[in-house]
Amino acid sequence: MKIYTKTGDQGTTGLLYGGRAPKDSLQIELNGAVDEAQAHLGVARAHAQSELAAICRDAELDLWILMAEVATHPDKRDRLKAGATLVSPEMVSHLEELIDEVSTRFTPPREFVVPGEEVVAAFLDVARTVVRRAERHSVAFVRTAPDSLVQVYLNRLSDLLWTLARWSEGSSLTARGSGRA
Repeated sequence: MKIYTKTGDQGTTGLLYGGRAPKDSLQIELNGAVDEAQAHLGVARAHAQSELAAICRDAELDLWILMAEVATHPDKRDRLKAGATLVSPEMVSHLEELIDEVSTRFTPPREFVVPGEEVVAAFLDVARTVVRRAERHSVAFVRTAPDSLVQVYLNRLSDLLWTLARWSEGSSLTARGSGRA
């Protein structure tokens, strides 16, 4: 099997359960941002210790589910399965539980944080900003699928990544603590 199919040469890409979408469509832009976020999470995971690496891996796997949902034509959403090809309420609540639990491990900064205090936190902050971009793209997507939890999931994931970055740092350099006015 060859890696190239040539089916996208005309500017479209295949959707889950059939159909095609323009490569510059809302769905594909959203999935592109999520794909990028997933890759950044992979870089963070590659540099992280075991517990943090496992959390990142779980988030990466969840993003496959989210991308499957986004890559489905609105007329075929009835084929999606919660937790397999559709973001489920349990996926969102799991992120909330992680945020709450990890937040007990450090004192959160009260000011804006200057990213880059340590390598893993910096990678997590990059992933967070890409997730935020995906979240912005998801606003329009959710208008086509009002029952979708894609936007909510991405919002919680960005919160989790911020929390994990601060935990990874141990203490953060804040804007006030930088010595600059």
